[in-house]
Formats: sequence, structure tokens, C-alpha cells
Amino acid sequence: MVLGSGGARGTAHIGVIRELIKHDYEISSISGASMGALVGGVYASGKLDEYESWLCSLSKINMFNLVDFTLSKKGIIKADKVLRKIQTFIPDQNIEDLPIKFSAVTTDLHKNSEVVLAEGSLFEAIRASISIPLVITPAVKNETLFVDGGVLNPVPVNRVFRQKGDILIAVNVNAQIPNQTSIGHNSEWRFFENRIHGKLNRFQKKLTKLVTFNNKDNVGYLNLIGDTTYLMLSQISKLTLEMNPPDLVIEVSRHACGTFDFYKSTEIIELGKKVTREVLGKPND
Repeated sequence: MVLGSGGARGTAHIGVIRELIKHDYEISSISGASMGALVGGVYASGKLDEYESWLCSLSKINMFNLVDFTLSKKGIIKADKVLRKIQTFIPDQNIEDLPIKFSAVTTDLHKNSEVVLAEGSLFEAIRASISIPLVITPAVKNETLFVDGGVLNPVPVNRVFRQKGDILIAVNVNAQIPNQTSIGHNSEWRFFENRIHGKLNRFQKKLTKLVTFNNKDNVGYLNLIGDTTYLMLSQISKLTLEMNPPDLVIEVSRHACGTFDFYKSTEIIELGKKVTREVLGKPND
């Protein structure tokens, strides 16, 4: 199984996994990039239930408080708070000791090359793979800067462990297709979005010292990064899947939700289940 990068849309991977298991698929190995590495690593460690329960039970204010902003030329979110919180109920372990084969894809910024992490610390591998350039600060190890694995290989179909007679399933959450569902907004979400946008606006003013903005442009800093990055990822993902066609491709539209809409996890997981049933030809519940 290959789980692609895609920010909050990667939460749909949980729904995909749930639906595959429900229909008697056995996952023998996982490769992931960015959010795909996080969900894949958690599943390979046998702790998906705990992770999903925690993620879906978070209040919007708790989610807001987990975003550790930092004013840096390398990024504006450290992601350390989230990973420390996850580690309170999912202890770190070596990848080679996991019950399921797992690899995380990241990018060595110094060597401009893709790196596949298939041994060593699970959380160090995940941290390296989720470092969205200019947003989440890079992971540093042995003076090497690691950034998001999706930069070079957003759907790492060529990095998964294979065995004779298996079925290769790839999940692309950056698909250039119409949105398959509508995720609504309630008053609590609007309150949360107003809070986080207010804080981001304050950072926006500080970021003018680091980044030159054209005052005539109304595109927000994170929106600009998100839109351009995921347009690029959509195209790379499409070409990668064409060159390395898996047996099954499960796709989520890149318009399904925003990059940082993790507070919509319950709905995004359900979307993952829905699109998986459609690919498998199973009736909707």
C-alpha cells in the first residue's frame, strides 16, 4: 500500500485503510510520503485506533493550540507539539521492529535527492517526511536538512516492499478531479477559522520582513504556498502513477479540503471510506 502526501487530505488514508480491512484486504507493507508517512507509520505500529480517536476527538481550540508557530526563514510551524502529543500514546520504536514493513520518503535538501527511511526511529522518519517547505521547519539530522517527501515523490509507488502475488494499491489525495463530496462548515469551525486566521494575519505582517510581497496582490502567504505546492504535487502524482501504474488507484480530489483543515478529520476519513467503496465496487453504507 502506498499513501501519498497531501496535508489534511491525507487524513482520508485512515478511511481508506478502514474500508480495505473491512473488505478482507490484508496490508503487508506500506510506503508513505508526508501525511501518508504519518498515517502509514501509525498503522504499521498497530496504533491507528488510538491515533484516529485522538484526532477526531480534538476540539477546534485544542487543534489551534497544537500549532506551534515560529518566526523563521525556514518555516512558520515547528510541528513539535503535535508529534510530542502523539508520542504520549504511541511510543517511538525502530521501523525495522514494526509488525508491518514500512518506509517513509523524505527529501535531502543539501543533496537534492530522495531518501527512503526504512530503519531507525519511526518518529524521526515521520518528522523528516512531513516537513512542508516554507511552512513546517525542516528536520535536521547529522547536519542534513530533510524536507517533505512529497517534493520529489508524492506517491512513492516505487518505494514499497513487494512480494509475489500481492496487489499494489496507491492512494493519491492530490487528484486533479472534481471534488467528490461537500464538507460543510458549522459555527464552531467558523469560530476556529477566525481564530487561526487572526493569528496567521499577525504572522503575515511579521513575514513581510522575510518575504517581499506585492501590496497589490491579495493572495495570502499560506494560500499561495498551499495552492502552488499542491498544483505541483497533483501533476507529479499524475505522472508518477502513469509511469508506475499500481493495481488499484484510490483518488481524493485536491479540492476536498484545505491543506491545514485537520479539524475536519471525521468528515475527511468518511470521504476516504466513500471513495474506496466506489473503487472496490461496493455499495455505500
